[in-house]
Amino acid sequence: MIVKVWGSRGSIPVSGQEYLKYGGDTTCVEIRTKSGDIIVVDAGTGVRRLGTYLADQKTRDLNLIFTHAHWDHLMGFPFFKPLFFSRFNIHMHRCPYQGNFVKDILAKVMAPPHFPVQYKDVKARMIYPDACPLDFAIGSVTVVPIALSHPNGGSGYKFVEDGKCFVFLTDNELGYVHPGGLAFSDYLEFSANADLLIHDAEYTPEEYKKFVDWGHSVYTDALDLALDAGVKKLGLFHLNQERTDEQMDDIVRDCRQRIAKRESSLECVGVGSDMEFNL
Repeated sequence: MIVKVWGSRGSIPVSGQEYLKYGGDTTCVEIRTKSGDIIVVDAGTGVRRLGTYLADQKTRDLNLIFTHAHWDHLMGFPFFKPLFFSRFNIHMHRCPYQGNFVKDILAKVMAPPHFPVQYKDVKARMIYPDACPLDFAIGSVTVVPIALSHPNGGSGYKFVEDGKCFVFLTDNELGYVHPGGLAFSDYLEFSANADLLIHDAEYTPEEYKKFVDWGHSVYTDALDLALDAGVKKLGLFHLNQERTDEQMDDIVRDCRQRIAKRESSLECVGVGSDMEFNL
């Protein structure tokens, strides 16, 4: 299983000299499986670059999964090039919402006057398999959803293949339980012994005092989760829109110092665009 990140920024895309290392695109993660399947998680602005790459390949089948329907996780969707090629079969998994919600919300994103091409006019074949909220398989990978602690709800995911485990919990507030969300202990159990945990790390402890219940975590809480769960590698994600490369480096440095004090073998990185993990 190969995990590639095309966007890790939170809330809104950013640009500028101070954001070059970690990038400015919002959430989009690509997973390549042993069975040759491609799974795309979220369609933030990072999905534009992924779509351009896929359009130049011989790929025909894609799987899209969403964590939730906030704008920064959808805004890149109308610019996803495979939508406009008839050779593509795009499997739109009904996560985290049942029924026609996925189809309806994406149609709204592309509805006039917001976008010149309507969802009903895309050329790709759009397929809507039933999956969530139960565990399901995409080729050689088992996908396990879990409710996020976030305003309006959402799903995090565990991807398991050949004994390797990738847990993706963006937009998850460990310090506050939102309606439908779960306790720290539940995310601890879900993440236990993961090879890779990518978790929301929006705030510093000082910042968080002003943003309790906004739906995002303090990086120290994400670190504690990884340490307590026995995770092998932690990726700090959903980077604050104001967080410069230098500030993010400081956060990673602090995490590594805390890990050393715990005498843990946990690896910790700040997740940036184009970062790749081979599990």
